[in-house]
Amino acid sequence: MADGKDDPAVFTSTSLPSDPRLLATVTNAYLGTRVYRDILHVNGVYNGAVGDTHRADIPSPVNVRMTVPGADSLAETFTLNTRTGTFSHVLQSTDYTATHQIYAHHSLVHLMAFSITIQRSAHSTQPITVQLRTPFVPKSRDLDLNQGPDFQGAHYVYGKTLVPEVEGGPRPTVHMLWTPVPQDLTLRGEERERSWEFLTAVAESEEEVKRSYSKGLALIAVGSLHSSHAHAWTMLWRGCCIDLDGPLPLRQALYGCLYYLLSAIPPRGNLGFLFHGISPGGLSNGTQGEDYWGHIFWDQDTWMFPNILLFYPEAARAILEYRIRMLEGALHNAQEQGYKGAKFPWESAATGREVCPEEIYGAQEIHVTGDVLMAFEQYYCTTQDQKLFREDGGWELVGAVAQYWCSRMVWSEEEQCYHIKGVMPPDEYHYRVDNSVYTNAVAQRSLNFAADVARDFLIPVPEEWVDCAKKVKVPFDAEKKYHPEYDGYSPGEPVKQADVVLLGFPLMHPMSSEVRRNDLEMYEPVTEMDGPAMTWSMFAVGWLELKEVQRAQSQLNKCFSNITEPFKIWVENSDGSGAVNFLTGMGGFLQAVLFGYTGFRITKTSLRFNPAFPDDINKLKVTGVSYFGNKLKFTITKEEIRIKVTESPRDPPASPLEAVLEESGQQFPLCEG
Repeated sequence: MADGKDDPAVFTSTSLPSDPRLLATVTNAYLGTRVYRDILHVNGVYNGAVGDTHRADIPSPVNVRMTVPGADSLAETFTLNTRTGTFSHVLQSTDYTATHQIYAHHSLVHLMAFSITIQRSAHSTQPITVQLRTPFVPKSRDLDLNQGPDFQGAHYVYGKTLVPEVEGGPRPTVHMLWTPVPQDLTLRGEERERSWEFLTAVAESEEEVKRSYSKGLALIAVGSLHSSHAHAWTMLWRGCCIDLDGPLPLRQALYGCLYYLLSAIPPRGNLGFLFHGISPGGLSNGTQGEDYWGHIFWDQDTWMFPNILLFYPEAARAILEYRIRMLEGALHNAQEQGYKGAKFPWESAATGREVCPEEIYGAQEIHVTGDVLMAFEQYYCTTQDQKLFREDGGWELVGAVAQYWCSRMVWSEEEQCYHIKGVMPPDEYHYRVDNSVYTNAVAQRSLNFAADVARDFLIPVPEEWVDCAKKVKVPFDAEKKYHPEYDGYSPGEPVKQADVVLLGFPLMHPMSSEVRRNDLEMYEPVTEMDGPAMTWSMFAVGWLELKEVQRAQSQLNKCFSNITEPFKIWVENSDGSGAVNFLTGMGGFLQAVLFGYTGFRITKTSLRFNPAFPDDINKLKVTGVSYFGNKLKFTITKEEIRIKVTESPRDPPASPLEAVLEESGQQFPLCEG
C-alpha cells in the first residue's frame, strides 16, 4: 500500500499539474500555503479597507524546490499523503533516494516545516549533492516588514499590515522566524543517510514566535518534529472517518475532501489563538483578486459546518465563536441599512462589517443571517452546550438575529402575512425579488429556534417573534404542488445553483414526499450545469431521501468534473473558473454521503438515520459521530445497521442513549463498548 496505488488516502503522480492553482495545499488552522508557492497566509490577518480587504501575503520560506543537477534517469514522484498531512517529492536513481517533505504542523499551529533526506543505496560511495531552489525574498506588498536580530540560528522579520479593514480597526503584526536555506546539501562519501530539517514559525507576537520556534527546534533535536505532526493527524483520523466498500474514485474523493476540510479546523484543546473561520478556498488561498479574497461566506456555516459538527463539536464551536466575535459588526450592518438587530455580512473578514466589493450582494443576499443561526441551532441540538449561549455570547447573537428578521418583514394587508422584500436568493441569477422561499423559510427557522432557546432558558419569548414566525409567507403553489423560488417565479426560468431544493435539506422544512419530488423535478433540469460545485450534492440528498438511489448517484457523479488530478483539489465551476481548493463543494459532497447515504438528520430530540446507497457500495463505515458527548461508530450494510458507542461523556446525561426503530417503536439501549 505504501506506493499509494491501493490506498485511497494517498495521491501520487510523476508530474505536477500545469496550473499551479491545482497544487496540493498544506495548512493548519493558523497557517496555510500551496506547495511551491511564494506566499503563505495567516488566519485572520487581512490587509486593505472594506471591499479591498484580503488575506495578507507573507513571503514563504518553505517555497523550496529540490533538484539534482546533471543527473540522468531520475525517477520522480510527488505525493500527498492525507493520512499524515504531508506532501513529498522523491528523486530516485540507482545510487540514492532524495526525499523532500513539506507540512504545516497540525497541533503546533505556528509551525511549518520541510525536510530533505538523502539515502544512498548499498554499492555507492560518491558524495551526493542536491540543490535547493528558493526564490524567497523577505518582502510583502501587504506588510511593512522590518528585519530583527537572528534568533537561535533563524532569521527574523516582523511588521504590521498596511491598511485596516475599517478606520481605527485592527492592524495585526506578524512575526516570522525561519531557518536559512543553503543552495545545496551534500551527503558525504562515508555517510549512508542524512536528514536536514528547516523550520518556519509565524505568530502575532515576538514572544509566541520565539516560543514556537524553540519548541520546534527541541522536537528536531530528538528526531520527532515530523512524527509529532503525523501522530496528530493519526489521532484526527481516528476520531473521524468515512470509508466505504465501493468504487476507488469515490473513496479517494472522500479522503481528499476530509483532508482539506480537516486541515482547516483548530486542533483539540486550548487554541492559544482566535480562530477566524474558514473561507471558500481555505487559508492557502485568498490573496488579492483570488478566491474571494479569503472572506468568510455562508459557505462556512451551511456547507462546511455540518460535517465538522458531526465529528468535532469543539472545532464547530470555534466557528460559532468567530461569528459571536463579529456580532458588533453585524449590529452595525443592520443599523446602516435601517434595521434592528444583527445582519451578518455576505462577506466577512476581521470585523464582521460587510466587506463584499459589490454592494448588491451585501444589501440583498440576506439569507446568510439565517444560515449563521442554523449552524448555532444544529450545534445546540447536537451538543446541548448551554454555556455557549448562557455565558459566551450565543444568546445575544440569537436574540439579535431574531430582532433583525422581525424588523426586515413588512405586513401585507392583501395576503394577511409578512413579506420579506427586495432580496437576492441563493440563486444569484435573480435579485430584488420578493419572498424568496429559501430566505423566508430560513428566517422562520431562525425565529422558531430563538423562541425555543428562550423557553429553555426560561426567558419570556417576545410576542413579535412568535407572530412573525407563524405568519411569514413561504411561497407555495397549491395547484402544481411545488415551491416557487420567489413571488412571480415562472417554471423553467434558469437557476444558478441549489436554492429551493435546500428547503428539504438542510432546512428540513415540512413538506410531503410528493412536494419534495416536485421541487427536485422542477429545478433539476433548469439549474446551471456548470454552476457551483455544491449544487448537485443537494439534489443527490433529495433523491436519497426519496430512496431514488440511481437518480441520486447520477447527481453526485456530476461533482467529479469539479475534482482535479492528481491532488483532488476542487474547482468551484467545472470549467475550472471560480475559487480553487473549493471547500464549499467538498463540504456539499461530504454531506451527500454523511447525511445522504446514512440519512442522518439532526433534530431537536434525536439524531435520526435512514440509510440508502447505490448498488456498487456494499458497506459504509462512519467513525467518530459525536452526539451529546458520545462518540459513535455506524457500520451500515444493505442488510443491517450496527451502532457502537466508542466513547461516553465523563458526566453521563440523565437519560442514556438509545436507538429507536421509528416504525415499531422498539428501543435498544446504547452503552459504551
